[in-house]
Amino acid sequence: MTDNLKTKKRALVIGGSLGGLFAASMLRQAGWEVDIFERSPHDLDSRGGGIVLQPEVVELMRDSGIERHWDSLGVRSEQRIFYRPDGSVEHIQATPQIQTSWSLIYSVMRSTISEAHYHKGRVLADIEYPDARHVTAIFEDGGRETGDILVGADGNSSRVRQLLWQEQPEYAGYIAWRGLVPEDEMTVLARQMLHGDFAFASNAGSHILGYLVPGTDNDLRLGRRFYNWVWYRVVDDGLRERIMTGADGISRNYSVPEGLLRPEWKAHLQQEANEMLPPGFRDIVYATKEPFAQAIRDLAVNSMVKGRVILLGDAASIPRPHTAASTSKAAGNALALKNALMQFPHDTDKALAIWEREEVFRGKYLREMGTRIGNRLLFGRT
Repeated sequence: MTDNLKTKKRALVIGGSLGGLFAASMLRQAGWEVDIFERSPHDLDSRGGGIVLQPEVVELMRDSGIERHWDSLGVRSEQRIFYRPDGSVEHIQATPQIQTSWSLIYSVMRSTISEAHYHKGRVLADIEYPDARHVTAIFEDGGRETGDILVGADGNSSRVRQLLWQEQPEYAGYIAWRGLVPEDEMTVLARQMLHGDFAFASNAGSHILGYLVPGTDNDLRLGRRFYNWVWYRVVDDGLRERIMTGADGISRNYSVPEGLLRPEWKAHLQQEANEMLPPGFRDIVYATKEPFAQAIRDLAVNSMVKGRVILLGDAASIPRPHTAASTSKAAGNALALKNALMQFPHDTDKALAIWEREEVFRGKYLREMGTRIGNRLLFGRT
């Protein structure tokens, strides 16, 4: 069924984080009117997200009219270095790449969306289909918004997915402890072993990695950056639930943010660092004032389109972090959506059907790849 072209088509994007910003930007490039509805009453901000910069993100930025050189988007490393638990070098591999932060990419993309089209404090309550060509979002404040499509880009615990899809994430059997250390607070030993490289170390049921990322206010100057580390540890479901209950007493499904990890888990983390990590990483864990935790979860939905509602980014599939693909997958979803809608500007349903086939495959492929890598690193399975 073709669309009526007398008026400009409108998209409702649920979620104002990276996936939502990527989707909104590409929909605008395809000629759509776009409004983003973010549940938080504030602009989003996170010191805690280190990201390996991937080509899909750079391509999307360029399509959005953002002209920035790669080196202005993050910190360059030239090699990957793998340590044994005793601190000896196991392997060095030449791998030039750029590491950036969630905060830097968010701030750059957020600048492309005006306040008039970015609506904060709007919590989705329900979804209705007034007819075959439209969809209505109903919000907890009683507001209603109708568009030609609704994009569920509301992340890991997507409300859109909860309302219309049966598939939900499954715990993978391990968590990620994470932290950031100001570059100028790294010990001499940590600087000698880790500074400037993308570093790794494995042990039984343990895998840690770390790299430099932009600092406060996305500062890229020497001495002003952060060292970002991620430590994967096998944790049974009961222990996971205890860790995910923060200092505020709230039990969370998958993450405890900075500042809310209970003191006993900081002590637990330091004790395990003494027992399992090479010296440089041990110092980094000790130097982290506010570590936080994320449960590693798996998801790849079997469909990404239901009528005029679609899922995008982590709402549709959650690749394990070992793939370094969560942000790039959201960018890839958004780029492909733009291309499909531009290829079939008069037939939204056909465009979505074609878009869905490739993007469902992308999500399932990344889930399989991430599971394989995680099982090898954390459980010794081939």
